[in-house]
Amino acid sequence: MARVAIVTDSTADLPPEIARRAGITVVPLNVHFGDEVFRDGVDLTTGDFLRRLGSSDRLPTTSQPSAGLFTETYRRLATDHDAIVSVHISGKLSGTVGAATIARDDVASEVAVEVVDSATASMALGLLALRGAALAEEGLDGSAIAARLRAEAPGHHMVFFVDTLEYLRRGGRIGAARALLGSILDLKPILRVEDGVIVPLERTRTRVRARRSLVGFVRGLPTVARLAVLHNSTPDEARELADEFRLIVPRDEVLIAEMGPVIDTHVGPGAMGVAVAERMEP
Repeated sequence: MARVAIVTDSTADLPPEIARRAGITVVPLNVHFGDEVFRDGVDLTTGDFLRRLGSSDRLPTTSQPSAGLFTETYRRLATDHDAIVSVHISGKLSGTVGAATIARDDVASEVAVEVVDSATASMALGLLALRGAALAEEGLDGSAIAARLRAEAPGHHMVFFVDTLEYLRRGGRIGAARALLGSILDLKPILRVEDGVIVPLERTRTRVRARRSLVGFVRGLPTVARLAVLHNSTPDEARELADEFRLIVPRDEVLIAEMGPVIDTHVGPGAMGVAVAERMEP
């Protein structure tokens, strides 16, 4: 019997093949276009989402998975695992951690579940989930894995820029970056997820300068263990950005991934970012 199962949610933006290879179970959030509800990454791809967004007269909304879906997932995993570590998007950005916690309590007599608030989002969360999978492979138990992930979460960074702050504003996720609204019409602000909320990092006016700022952020870190480049509509630009990190991380180790529909709902088309995991002491 495999000892510990790792669960995350679809806001981790983990490419499906990477999640499967690592044995990570991904619970989808939901995207709502009017009365239609789609499971993030299951019923709706990034391309599908952007096409719908372009033709919709109303912005979509998002919602967390139900506690019942987590309960069902945990019970299924309990049949061949001793314990579960469930690591999720910041509780300050979504109610997903709350739903997972309700489910944890529902199955407490059947399997031990540790719920970890990553205090981040997108592939910074994805990299933390991958770290959990690696620790499970090393044979650590659930409580030890959860403790390591909580300790290492502050070393996982998500930094990004958007074409417009309007999607973050309408979705209510803008946080301290609200101060940037209306400051410069064509502003390409560099934002980061810090202590679980979105905060401004730097003001830039062009995509070229914004990309340069992402590179500068990564180069400013003392160590880099893993690195991912995120985009939702500019794959060629993402590959060019990945090439710029080749002196920091071997190019074939830089993961390129798409931001999924839930993240896209809040950042809008044209967003790009980097997720970085600092190297931690063993």
